[in-house]
Amino acid sequence: MSGNERKPEFTTSWGAPRPRVYGPADLPPEAAAGEQPGEFPFTRGVHPGMYRSRLWTMRQYAGFGTAVETNKRYRFLLEQGQTGLSVAFDLPTQMGHDPDAPIARGEVGKVGVSIATVEDMADLFEAIPLERVSTSMTINATAAILLALYVAVGRRQGVTSERLNGTVQNDILKEYIARGTYIFPPAPSMRLITDVFAWCRTHAPRWNTISISGYHIREAGSTAVQEVAFTLANGIAYVHAALEAGLDVDAFAPQLSFFFNAHNDLLEEVAKYRAARRLWARIMRDRFKARDPRSMMLRFHAQTAGSMLTAQQPENNIVRVTVQALAAVLGGCQSLHTNSMDEALSLPTERAVRIALRTQQVLAAESGVSETVDPLGGSFAIERLTRDIEEGAEAYVTRIDQLGGSVAAIGFMQREIQEAAYRWQREVEDKARIVVGVNEFVTDDPPPTNLFQIDPGVGEALVNRLTRLRSTRDADRTRRALDALESGARGRTNLMPLLVDAVEAAASLGEICERLRAVFGVHQPSVTF
Repeated sequence: MSGNERKPEFTTSWGAPRPRVYGPADLPPEAAAGEQPGEFPFTRGVHPGMYRSRLWTMRQYAGFGTAVETNKRYRFLLEQGQTGLSVAFDLPTQMGHDPDAPIARGEVGKVGVSIATVEDMADLFEAIPLERVSTSMTINATAAILLALYVAVGRRQGVTSERLNGTVQNDILKEYIARGTYIFPPAPSMRLITDVFAWCRTHAPRWNTISISGYHIREAGSTAVQEVAFTLANGIAYVHAALEAGLDVDAFAPQLSFFFNAHNDLLEEVAKYRAARRLWARIMRDRFKARDPRSMMLRFHAQTAGSMLTAQQPENNIVRVTVQALAAVLGGCQSLHTNSMDEALSLPTERAVRIALRTQQVLAAESGVSETVDPLGGSFAIERLTRDIEEGAEAYVTRIDQLGGSVAAIGFMQREIQEAAYRWQREVEDKARIVVGVNEFVTDDPPPTNLFQIDPGVGEALVNRLTRLRSTRDADRTRRALDALESGARGRTNLMPLLVDAVEAAASLGEICERLRAVFGVHQPSVTF
């Protein structure tokens, strides 16, 4: 170590020493051989031209209060140049409860939009033509139901499911591991997921059936290596489940997509995305014998790191988000959400949302980074970090395989994340890791004002709306549809057509989940320390 260096040791997020300088010996053989974007194993990008051909989709995540209120925000964002929608649902919707459920009291519309019926979904997309917009829905335990609602609204607009574009997150394993919005035990949850795979293969071929998410794993405190490893291990579990359900790998794998965090360390994050693409391509080719190149492509959405936003000096978050977004773009994301500067304090204001969107637009139009494919490819540091992350993630995947796969290894992954999160927090508290405005460069500025506020009467209004719907719907038709769904759940029939029938018969999300709980039961988590 040079005597004048700032710290005794510089390390990666997973604790490995970071060299002072990288050199030619750090280049892997494939980099020296001139690997090209759009070619297996897709380290340099899934398309030959990447952003020279088409920019990433600018997809700002939004949802609050009622569907009508959220629709206004969506239309505002589209007017500002957003190119795709991303729906945030409130906790009752995520957990399968209607607004009038006792457990939902105080949570309706708070951290996302409340959607209980097809009428709510129709309001959410009022005056937004579904055949011309791509919609991502961050929903997991109730993903199949929300997809059914979207399909029903498309039909109302005269748009068949075959013409719908978008993604449903539908990733229940990371809920068990890192987030907690699950309902059913793993086996029936995996059934619902593979039912979506099978139904979309025929009825919604342009729809991404799952967004296998490392984002929440990283938000829970994982390292970059763990984020890649645990995400791809979950992907392996979904592919196994689909194969066991009788699907051909090349029939469903092209509709798989991924969702990663865009964290603070610029070089490490760029390498992370490259490593994930390379490792997934090899897994799909070598383990699952995929032959269609689209089955081997890891296509991903990125979101800047919510856990890195600070309530102190929130304007600093604009800079953090810019660095994180730059990493996602340099790493080859297909779509991107940039967090707003005030999200550590409240839901974002329109002004903050506009700044977040403009961050992406400046990167796209002014920075020049969209004009060269994989511009950091060949860098000694990037290539070595890519290799290190791939090797570390592959070792974790092997360990998870030995434990019996992701479902059996949930506790192991939880413990690994907890330990990494603890190390990070200790580093912050010891000032081994500086967080500007929090443990260094602190000011006595008063808390910000003019924060976004949810109407406190939203819960009661939505309860009254649901009561009116139940009093005016065809009760016999609703009951018959729910009975058919429950019967189908007790058998092996694909549930997607039955879910579409149920929502079109005005059954609510809570009523549907009540019938499914009666058949599938409720997951009881084990506590890990």
